[in-house]
Amino acid sequence: MRKLLVIGIGAGNPDHLTVQAISGLNRADVLFIPDKGAKKNDLAELRREICDRFVTNPKSRRVEFDVPVRAEPAPSYRSTVDDWHETIAAIYESLIRDEIADNGCGAFLIWGDPSLYDSALRILERVRVRDNVAFELEVIPGISAIQALAASHKTALNRIGDSILVTTGRRLTEEGLANNVGSTVVMLDGKCAFNTLADQDVTIHWGAYLGTPDEILISGRLGDVGAEIERTREEARRKKGWIMDTYLLRKPGEPEDI
Repeated sequence: MRKLLVIGIGAGNPDHLTVQAISGLNRADVLFIPDKGAKKNDLAELRREICDRFVTNPKSRRVEFDVPVRAEPAPSYRSTVDDWHETIAAIYESLIRDEIADNGCGAFLIWGDPSLYDSALRILERVRVRDNVAFELEVIPGISAIQALAASHKTALNRIGDSILVTTGRRLTEEGLANNVGSTVVMLDGKCAFNTLADQDVTIHWGAYLGTPDEILISGRLGDVGAEIERTREEARRKKGWIMDTYLLRKPGEPEDI
């Protein structure tokens, strides 16, 4: 049976790769590298750099494939994403069937950690349910953007005894900050949802391009740095053509409780 590895490669720094991830890369006969277009070539280039640096298997080869652009949400966000995932599932199925030998091993290189706000595992489950190609799946965890954010800001994610909520910009806009949560990590925020918060005394630790040479960090009281983050984010996105960022929000509290 075909073997498929889903390997977390970290948040942007090749040094984030774990020993387990490097071993997985070298077990694979085929390494799948997604191409999201010229504007996001940096994402594919990092994967190539990782392969150049860590892969020593002489039989290994790379297969690059185009990732379709997701349509604008209409009539709903969920239905749009569902259609997009179905299209990608067909691509994954073809790659597994055509590029991996019957008893061979292939690997997808996943930014961050495969379990956290990444769709590869859900898409591969669609492929499995189709039952057109059989494969055994193995997941190798990676350093996530959340961990990289906390490390870069030299802070713990939680206060003692407090909970952490991981959510999206969309949900933060709709729901605001939960009353019973001390720290909130926000991902997938394309519209600076922190601007919708009424409490401007919240502390924000923001980071973009975490772990890369282009890393940007801003932190402080939201009311003081919110506009700076929004301006910096837009300038960076315009310059590179894409941006990948996340941030930690923390309600006011005693420093010794952190």
